Amino acid sequence: MDAATALRAKLNGGGMAYGTMAFEFFTPGLTALLHASGCEFVLLDTEHSGVGVETIKQQVAFARGLGIAVWARPAAKSYAHVATLLDAGVDGIMVPMLETAEEARELVEWSRYRPEGKRGCAFGFAQEGYRAVGALEAQKAANERIALIGLIETKKGLENAEAILATPGIDIGWMGHFDMSDDFGMPGRFEDPVMIRAFEGLAAAAKNTGKTAASADADMTFMKAQVERGYRCLGYGTDVAVLRSAMSRGIQEMKALRG
Repeated sequence: MDAATALRAKLNGGGMAYGTMAFEFFTPGLTALLHASGCEFVLLDTEHSGVGVETIKQQVAFARGLGIAVWARPAAKSYAHVATLLDAGVDGIMVPMLETAEEARELVEWSRYRPEGKRGCAFGFAQEGYRAVGALEAQKAANERIALIGLIETKKGLENAEAILATPGIDIGWMGHFDMSDDFGMPGRFEDPVMIRAFEGLAAAAKNTGKTAASADADMTFMKAQVERGYRCLGYGTDVAVLRSAMSRGIQEMKALRG
């Protein structure tokens, strides 16, 4: 069983997973560095990063054989955006601002082969590591490997979270806490009771449907609270935030060496 299939099975079986998101540093060594650091997944962003499918396809190639799942966020909720990333070989899709069960069903149709969905057929290319495989084998393997993630980051998405996660084929509800706080008119106020109820609401929806709640931040106080609420798929910040934090801390420590 490959790493991505095993990771999806672990999460669907109630386990934990750890990784990060990448927005900027799409170097040949990124996935190897993250895997060496203990990441089980990396979520590559195309919504805010400006990178295209060629960059994502390269990262998939760099990760091949490393034992790290490569997930991606498309720039839009559309078949074309999702299908292009899947055919580039990514192991999972996070759709931004998923708000209804109907949108969740569309994501499943776009992303899974029959009988689970209606994904267009293309075999033996990047999505299979360029191996010659039969159609039925490829379809079965892809349906078992691909993780489908709904990014819950609006009030409407939160209201429909349980229906979204109850959709067959959806694996993860990911809390987009910055956009969620902005939609509630309190950007960045994560300690507000309204936001705490939102975090608890997604956790409850995941528990009630047997799915996984996910969250990402570099603030360990915040992440500890999320774990206590029941979040099981955890991202440590972003590539930019982690480098900026570590570099700022290191530079300040060096400046203090002279007393």
